[in-house]
Amino acid sequence: MEKIPVLRLGNFLLVSIQVELHDELALSLQDDLAAQITAHKAKGVLIDISALEIVDSFIGRILGHIAAMSKIMDAATVLVGMRPAVAITLVELGMPLTGISTALNIDKGMALLRSRVGDAGDPSSSA
Repeated sequence: MEKIPVLRLGNFLLVSIQVELHDELALSLQDDLAAQITAHKAKGVLIDISALEIVDSFIGRILGHIAAMSKIMDAATVLVGMRPAVAITLVELGMPLTGISTALNIDKGMALLRSRVGDAGDPSSSA
């Protein structure tokens, strides 16, 4: 089965979705992230969706569930790289992704995570 890689950067997890996200893969990602947040005691999750041209209502709900699940597990979530067409579609579907922080790109997203949880995601801060 296809999997989306989850990379650990200090106390943060980085997910860069580079394939078309179908329902089964989205559910698998949700489960994988829950396990990785627990295993690594992650304080933040950054999800890059810049490669996605389409996000339907199911995928939008899963992204919302991932953010809610992360929050319960004491990890902040930032969604980055959302294309304008995707943002418009989600709003038109009545899914503004309330409660999910967004940023234009990975750099800005990492800065937002660091500002929310301190420098916990910076590997050099644990030295």
